[in-house]
Amino acid sequence: MARPAWGCVTPPLSIFSPRSGLYTERVRTQKIHFSVAAMLDGGQRRYDPSLEVLGGGLDSYLPAFKTLNRPYDAFPVVGWNRHVETIFASFFRSVPDVRLRRECLRTKDDGAVALDWVSGDDRRLGADSPVLILLPGLTGGSEDSYVRHMLVRARSNGMRVVVFNSRGCADSPVTTAQLYSASFTEDLRQVVAHVSNRYPNANLYAVGWSLGANILVRYLGQESNACPLSGAVSLCNPFNLVIADEDFRKGFNIVYDKTLANALRKIFKKHILLFEDIGGEFNIPLAANAKSVREFDDGLTRVSFGFKSVDDYYSNSSSSDSIKHVCTPLLCIQQLLIIKQDPRASLSHLYLQIPGISCKEKFG
Repeated sequence: MARPAWGCVTPPLSIFSPRSGLYTERVRTQKIHFSVAAMLDGGQRRYDPSLEVLGGGLDSYLPAFKTLNRPYDAFPVVGWNRHVETIFASFFRSVPDVRLRRECLRTKDDGAVALDWVSGDDRRLGADSPVLILLPGLTGGSEDSYVRHMLVRARSNGMRVVVFNSRGCADSPVTTAQLYSASFTEDLRQVVAHVSNRYPNANLYAVGWSLGANILVRYLGQESNACPLSGAVSLCNPFNLVIADEDFRKGFNIVYDKTLANALRKIFKKHILLFEDIGGEFNIPLAANAKSVREFDDGLTRVSFGFKSVDDYYSNSSSSDSIKHVCTPLLCIQQLLIIKQDPRASLSHLYLQIPGISCKEKFG
């Protein structure tokens, strides 16, 4: 069997929500929580790590994480504001030139998803090389710069990488009157099984962003002890879609909401003939002209997946309900904003499972 490609971590993750103040802990869970806050103290920048580790395994595992106490220095001009940073990256970040080989996978319900493999990796890598499955965010795919950069970095570390493009994303074919949703994990389940069968001697890993992270964590919770993945990473997971929906309609976030709604409309309109005579509760005009993600989900997504309302869809599709069942090594990376100390300060959270370690949440 191939060795794990990154440091060995086991059993389920417990999670603290700074917004709700809730901290879910299971008796058999060992974990470590680390956060770094960059704050201003008398005009001087002060880095205040919040880390409390209890139990065994400290000497065995923590030395492997060299960057835990490294301070974050924002890139001048661009990095001072999260919105400026996001917009700058979307327009100016390079897109690595990588040749991809597409494989269309037929799903059990006669749908299809597209798997983009890096061309030439079968000749370059051994059959036991670790495999990384990438799950982009809402409407994202293998053409996006953040996906390409992760792909290039993983390949440089000897991993075989495949991008899972959901139905309609990155020109993935749509063959039935169904796209994808935050609640639907069956396509990912089939992709993982397919990749596992192709490379039975390799360790499988997965990384998901945003909605892709929500789907990934829900899948991990559903599979629990039977999950074929050796480890996973959740990046910028909304976790609670009800709260995410509320936040999407506030302040500058409305810009992101409109941008994503526009991308959803484009995907939908390419395949609108499949939905033309579908009937039922579908509101095709609302989806086709949606000005927000919520409107699109209300007109199409929640009906496709059997939810009574869009709020019912968000409430029952959040990965915050699934994470307590996760038994696969899982790293969750979130970015929050600290308002109390200083509006410019940032707080990064890493939630990581490590055997023999438990921790307490410590916020000063």
